[in-house]
Amino acid sequence: MELLDITLGDQLEHWATETPDHEFMVYPDRNLRFTYREFDERVNNLAKGLLYIGLVPGDKLGIWANNVPDWMTFMFATAKIGVVLVTINTNYKLHELEYLVKNSDLQTLCIINGFRDSDYVKMVNELVPELKSCERGYLESEKFPFLKNVIFIGPEKHRGMYNTAELILLGSQLDDDLLNSTKKLVTPHDVVNMQYTSGTTGFPKGVMLSHHNILNNGYTTGECMNYTQDDRLCVCVPLFHCFGCVLAVCAIVSHGATMVMVEDFDPLMVLASVHKERCTALYGVPTMFIAELHHPMFDMFDLSSLRTGIMAGAPCPIDTMNQVMDKMYMKEIIIVYGLTESSPGMTATRIADPPEIRSTTVGKAFPFVDVKVVNPESGEELKPGEQGELCCKGYNVMKGYYKNPEATAKAIDKDGWLHSGDLGVRDEEGYFRVTGRIKDMIIRGGENIYPREIENFLYGMPEIQSVEVAGVPSPKYGEQIGAFIKLKQDVSLTAEDVRDYCRGQIARYKIPKYVFFVDEYPMTASGKIQKYKLSQLSLELLKQEGIEPI
Repeated sequence: MELLDITLGDQLEHWATETPDHEFMVYPDRNLRFTYREFDERVNNLAKGLLYIGLVPGDKLGIWANNVPDWMTFMFATAKIGVVLVTINTNYKLHELEYLVKNSDLQTLCIINGFRDSDYVKMVNELVPELKSCERGYLESEKFPFLKNVIFIGPEKHRGMYNTAELILLGSQLDDDLLNSTKKLVTPHDVVNMQYTSGTTGFPKGVMLSHHNILNNGYTTGECMNYTQDDRLCVCVPLFHCFGCVLAVCAIVSHGATMVMVEDFDPLMVLASVHKERCTALYGVPTMFIAELHHPMFDMFDLSSLRTGIMAGAPCPIDTMNQVMDKMYMKEIIIVYGLTESSPGMTATRIADPPEIRSTTVGKAFPFVDVKVVNPESGEELKPGEQGELCCKGYNVMKGYYKNPEATAKAIDKDGWLHSGDLGVRDEEGYFRVTGRIKDMIIRGGENIYPREIENFLYGMPEIQSVEVAGVPSPKYGEQIGAFIKLKQDVSLTAEDVRDYCRGQIARYKIPKYVFFVDEYPMTASGKIQKYKLSQLSLELLKQEGIEPI
């Protein structure tokens, strides 16, 4: 295996020539199917349409949409003409959108009608009132001097906006000269994608990723699962996140395989899509797999075509992993660990690893990537078994944070090592375990407590479906331990039961002072649990019970 030295556009064109009639993308719910040749043709027409309305290499185009069919058309069209695709979290509200459009120097914004309780068209008109009066392509916004175009993804017409149907039709009328000459300017090491970190602390930062970063991360991910052209991956994770646009899209396009798309995660739609399209792979965060396994109609679907997939984005409960391998036939499922800044994969288990390794570790270093554990204070590399910060170095390290050299220098040291902010250990055989976030660490009266250790212990209680441990602010100790527990159906448990289970088994200072039984966790759009919000929630729950934090 060697690293690829081509652009995303080159990779797509390779398969459009080699296997033109092989399916690239399927939307089973609307029976929409694209072969590699059909998709490449649509991409070329959209790329020409974007050039026609004035985009040039280096411009930023933002996409604010769930997994609609043309999301990927924009991804590859911008890649072919050297325009940077800026992915926008579908859960963003007005303030967050305003920050991103300004911070990224966005030239073009692409939107759908809306998502869940957000009306995107209304929000954009509120943010850019000049849209209603400016001629399309000549937008002059007082607030956003870089913004020149707004594109509606779909056939509907909105004042001041282009729509995709128009741009694709327009592009199909133009000859290929400008497209071909622009493509020649694009190199594998150019920035192709900018993703904003979730901003759990401070303002979100734009992570700049190149063709080389993401195409190779997808390619090596696919190699870890033995992908071939015959694989069919059900994609139900959001495309705006690396899990979707790299571990899914880039893994598939680098192997000439097929994607079966789910627009917005719904466990029933996922089960039906796998059944109907005979998918061989499925991705998700643990909460997604739990929702599928516990769906009342689970037994009605034939999932026997499944072979592999990825569970990532959050620590995986051992029981969930075993059920996925057994009931969902995914004997070759792997775990991938990383972060947006590492494109995102840094470590992965392999399909040959025994089940207990895949349940309890995040595997070994990615191919062509070095990973080490260092002392967070001194930077000194630690021995196997010693806990420290996980760092990586290789082709996958981002080009930096957009317009933020100070933050870039903090994240990537002078020797090129990316510091993850995650705590972990490496064993003698080179397998890594993630033990927590440096910033999630609970400091109780001077004792450092790692939530993951307590969570793993509490999963031993048969009544618990899932548990998250977070710090509860305390005037006396700085922080106390809070356990936020989701129970399995038709069982009951008290806070005292939980503490009794801990007594004599784990150190007294690690026993949860507070136990909260919850129905759901505060999540990011990509399915990650927001620990810092659990800490905030704990104070509200205590107030409702009339308890003063100790």
